[in-house]
Amino acid sequence: MTARYTLAIVGGGRMGEAIAAGLVSSGALAAASIAVAEPNAARREVFARHGIAAVGDGHEIVGEAELVLVAVKPQVFDAVLAHLADDVAVGAVVVSIAAGITTARIESLLRPDTPVVRVMPNTPAMVGAGMAVVSGGGSATEAQIEQVRTLFESLGEAVVIDERNQDAATAISGSGPAYIALMIDALARAGVNQGLTREVAQTLAVQTVKGTAELLIATGMHPQELIDGVASPGGTTIAAITALEAGGLRTAVSDAVEAAVRRAKELGS
Repeated sequence: MTARYTLAIVGGGRMGEAIAAGLVSSGALAAASIAVAEPNAARREVFARHGIAAVGDGHEIVGEAELVLVAVKPQVFDAVLAHLADDVAVGAVVVSIAAGITTARIESLLRPDTPVVRVMPNTPAMVGAGMAVVSGGGSATEAQIEQVRTLFESLGEAVVIDERNQDAATAISGSGPAYIALMIDALARAGVNQGLTREVAQTLAVQTVKGTAELLIATGMHPQELIDGVASPGGTTIAAITALEAGGLRTAVSDAVEAAVRRAKELGS
């Protein structure tokens, strides 16, 4: 197949934008090698500002792409893919980022033996700090899975996992940026309650989260080791940790992940 585009993205929402913009800014793909199908004119203008071609209907680009990335919500996934299935070029790889939708279900909507790769990325991909998990379907070769993994690795980190673990990974890294943003907002609001300006409190919270993550990555330290190192006996940190534990932070996080996994399975069914 002689492809006009390396990547056709069906769905120009926030995640589609994060992936496209991230690939261009990282140098992994040239803007001219990406095309997006998005019915909303205002969203198409967003991609145009990135130098990426945007059209109103996937029929215009799907048949000319080496990789077809379906970036629509799970609730409309089947209808959108069924609409475009006959246009996917023979030999093209269909990549899905829809939470909960299995490769087997995707394959059932396409021509027999169409290779499918399932990916769960996250929005920090836009700034080269993403985390993506990749799983191949029954017709995808190791080379095709690796091609997709390498593409998403240019947006941060990308690992191949067994598909049965996709929902759990979605609940942690896919939805995780929202959990962290909630924690940052909570820290900033608490700082404002203690007399800091919102600007200062948010700067402190954001940089502290960033620095903590970088420290754990650089040292390989277990999070509990870091906690023990900061929480000196009788000090301010141990008082705060005790309050967080009493408030059920760990249980709340566990419940949140479980709720996300449960919802991913519901979307998949």
